[in-house]
Amino acid sequence: MHVTVLGAGSMGHGIAQVSAMAGHEVVLRDIEADLVEDGLEGIRENLQGGVDRDKVTEAEMEDALERIEGMTDLAGAVADADLVVEAVPEDMDLKKEVFSDVEDATGVETIIASNTSSLSVTEMASALERPERAVGLHFFNPPHIMDLVEIVIAEQTDDRTEETAIEYVRGLEKEDVVVRDTAGFASSRLGVATGLEAIRMVEEGVASPADIDEAMKIGYGYPMGPLELTDLVGLDVRLHIAEHLREELGERFKPPQTLRRKVRAGNLGKKSGEGFYLWEDGERVGTSGDWGEDDD
Repeated sequence: MHVTVLGAGSMGHGIAQVSAMAGHEVVLRDIEADLVEDGLEGIRENLQGGVDRDKVTEAEMEDALERIEGMTDLAGAVADADLVVEAVPEDMDLKKEVFSDVEDATGVETIIASNTSSLSVTEMASALERPERAVGLHFFNPPHIMDLVEIVIAEQTDDRTEETAIEYVRGLEKEDVVVRDTAGFASSRLGVATGLEAIRMVEEGVASPADIDEAMKIGYGYPMGPLELTDLVGLDVRLHIAEHLREELGERFKPPQTLRRKVRAGNLGKKSGEGFYLWEDGERVGTSGDWGEDDD
């Protein structure tokens, strides 16, 4: 297929990468040329890391890179697309605007998907004249590593769109789960609940962030603890999702004050250098606050 990904951030360029590695022709589009180039560079770095670890061959890397084109013009980026996946910021008005703009520039058969982790795909679809073409494709961060993709079926999604979405995800050699379009879907609802409770445990002095994370990794087989994951996702993003789930599902998703204070202070996790942990050059180097500098 021809796949267009809108948004060249960590999620967008990861989706573009796995699509190209699966053999699709890919356009990666963002609003500024520098953002597009940053996304393409991220893909090159990811692929080179795969080569260095013997997970990807040099030939596979070159083939994937040849299938990806960067672009800033929206109409040109989506004109020939069979599938468009938006990976823009988690703002409903913005996503609905993107959906509408994409529909204006594509053929009637083009499927329009959102990578949202919690917002209503049904509401996004309402911005379309042909809402049956809308679907959610919730990839997990980083998309080139994580196996799960949540396929979110909006109220308007038709059978063709659902079947194409499932075929696309399986063609990426990802594992799919199909869920109804409800607040938080399945994964975000459970993941945020666990993350918020872990933050409350830090507030109450139950244990250090590192020990809470280790308990979940060793005891429950989590690949990453809920607090480290919060740092990776971004504390501001987690707060935004929690507020949305609180509005939709009730007070059990009320964000802890510690989360609010850290966001107000600009401690947003890995991207800012500090969240529940301290970060340098993308690596954990310690623990924030009173738990000490050494998180080993």
